[in-house]
Amino acid sequence: MNEHTDHDTLLHVISSGNPELDSRLGGGLPIGSLILVEGASGSGKSVLSQQILWGALQDSFRVMLFTSENTVKSLVSQMESIDLDILDHLLLRNLRVYPIELSHLGEHAMTLLVQAFKSEPDRDVIVVDSFTSATTHGANDAQILGFFEECKRLCGRGTTIILTLHTDALESDLLNPIRSMCDAHLKLFSDQDGQRLVKTLQVAKIRGAASATGAIVGFEVEPGWGMRVIPISKARG
Repeated sequence: MNEHTDHDTLLHVISSGNPELDSRLGGGLPIGSLILVEGASGSGKSVLSQQILWGALQDSFRVMLFTSENTVKSLVSQMESIDLDILDHLLLRNLRVYPIELSHLGEHAMTLLVQAFKSEPDRDVIVVDSFTSATTHGANDAQILGFFEECKRLCGRGTTIILTLHTDALESDLLNPIRSMCDAHLKLFSDQDGQRLVKTLQVAKIRGAASATGAIVGFEVEPGWGMRVIPISKARG
């Protein structure tokens, strides 16, 4: 575990800050995990990663976010709209946010990301939302696998890394070994049921939390409330 984390002997998991969600995750996500959050567009990848990011900040972890989805201003506004206030954490520098356009970096995107990860060794949690564009502009399979191997090395030192990825970004021959390499794999689905959009989270794998593996969770994202776990029967109507 990271030597700089004073409380890591007391906390073994990162809480999402949502007790109902944590219970479906076997108590939380283990510290030092490589976590893949996978799903199609609009399935809730960003919301889930923001919820986990916020939960980590509530437990005094230091977080670094690389986002291709937001500016700092739009991120603050978006998270405030679902009752996840990060402004104080930004001002106190517990949260560092780096807007990036990975697609413009081409084949160098993953090398530069790893260098950025290592540039701030005091960060306990690193989030990349989304990693998809880094995989679709000039990177080959060996570079992508090499990136995940570098992430695993950092996780071995106690850093927790969360990567969001569009399901169709990679061929299954590459995606399957990446899923196996990750300590936690959370898969999101979004389906239209008549007039309503049904969102579900499948806990495909969490290291050390066998009871959570295979769990399927329905959820809604409500303005002013945030991510709310709902019964599957209600989610599916």
